[in-house]
Amino acid sequence: MIENQLNNGIIQVIEDSNLKHIAIIMDGNRRWAKKHNLPSIAGHNHGVKSLKNLIQIADDWNIKYITTYAFSTENWDRKKEEVDFLMMLIGKTINNEIDELHKKNVKVRIIGDLSELSPKLQDILHSAMDKTKDNTGLNLQMAINYGARREILSSVKKIASLLNDNKLKIDDISEDLISENLYTSDIPDPDLLIRTSGEYRISNYLLWQAAYSELYITETLWPDFGQEHLEEAILAYANRSRRFGKG
Repeated sequence: MIENQLNNGIIQVIEDSNLKHIAIIMDGNRRWAKKHNLPSIAGHNHGVKSLKNLIQIADDWNIKYITTYAFSTENWDRKKEEVDFLMMLIGKTINNEIDELHKKNVKVRIIGDLSELSPKLQDILHSAMDKTKDNTGLNLQMAINYGARREILSSVKKIASLLNDNKLKIDDISEDLISENLYTSDIPDPDLLIRTSGEYRISNYLLWQAAYSELYITETLWPDFGQEHLEEAILAYANRSRRFGKG
């Protein structure tokens, strides 16, 4: 009964604050592992558990969009063993969870440059998107091999190609047109961007889309991030006044 009352309360806060889209930089897996004297892969495994928990909470609280930063274009510079493990973990997690996500009416979307991933992993990701494409519940975006600068560059190239083919005029180029050519073309920009682990930067994540997002930084490492931390972030967001650069 008490838990239901608490959930109803936070759901009302979400509705009243018009919070639709939360983006998250899931940082701190390796530091969590080091803190607990465990190998880095243990931190990544616990990070998956936190992500599963987040998805369930977001679904329970009627949050419409969640976008998570799973693997950046810069992450390829890590040790090969860790990169190989992360690629395996992403594929394994999607394979293990997609049926349950589908039952929950979750729509899965992968954003990023998938062409650099292995053919097997590409097949897994495309299959997950295809299976859930008609779902109408929570929209879950996972950024894999994602970099915002590369995303913006890709959008510019698409527009330049249209110009070159005389399908577009210079005066037709607008902010909306650039947005329409990003990976996130048909979803709203994030209202709230959360970063775990206490780092005060957005690490080449959703640079265009997060122009007016409210930022929330927590010292909590991602594997420890749970319902109470998400609630704190949402309450902090609800107590702010969004001005979108208007003073």
